[in-house]
Amino acid sequence: MEIQYLGHSAFAVRLGSGRRLAIDPFLTGNPKAAATPADLEDCDTVLVTHDHGDHLGDAFPLCKKTGATLVAMFEVAENAAAEGVKTEPMGVGGAVALGDLVVNMVNAQHSAASGHAAGFVLEAEGRNLYFAGDTGLFGDMRLIGEIWPLDLAVLPVGDRFTMGPKLAARAVEFLGPEHVIPCHYGTFSLLRPDASEFVTRVGNRAKVHALTPGESLSL
Repeated sequence: MEIQYLGHSAFAVRLGSGRRLAIDPFLTGNPKAAATPADLEDCDTVLVTHDHGDHLGDAFPLCKKTGATLVAMFEVAENAAAEGVKTEPMGVGGAVALGDLVVNMVNAQHSAASGHAAGFVLEAEGRNLYFAGDTGLFGDMRLIGEIWPLDLAVLPVGDRFTMGPKLAARAVEFLGPEHVIPCHYGTFSLLRPDASEFVTRVGNRAKVHALTPGESLSL
């Protein structure tokens, strides 16, 4: 399994079967993007945590062009379906089985243009991957880590609109993942420029991978 960081909060996940997923594919207009929408045309599933532009990004046109399935909060999925996109609508607490992948939608503390922001826990190949989306710290992160022992947590650390280094490091304590990838920093001037303080605060509680856009982590 390979998790590729595409910049900001955009990721691609390649499963051992060869199947590829896209998460929050904000590429067009992303100054840190390490890919174009054309580079994701082999993805059969696109997951969107919420419909702010820096997460929804290219999701609708990508799905319309390729026939990929959009997985998102009900209201976001309804908007996509109105544009002819194939969707799997979800709500917090729900799970959807998509072949060799189970998508669990979990809470996030953040605003959204439609519905509510969310995170995802992906179950695939015996591993659990948590993509928090945009969120503040919340106590039920402990439950996420208890229900799904996490191989990986992808957490925002850029501050102002999400957790900063201090609260994101506490999230690592709550979640207990083996590996962590920080994201949502350095893209715009209002965000922290790097993840160095987060890395320091986490210390040896988890293996932190501050990937540069385009880099991948293999699990």
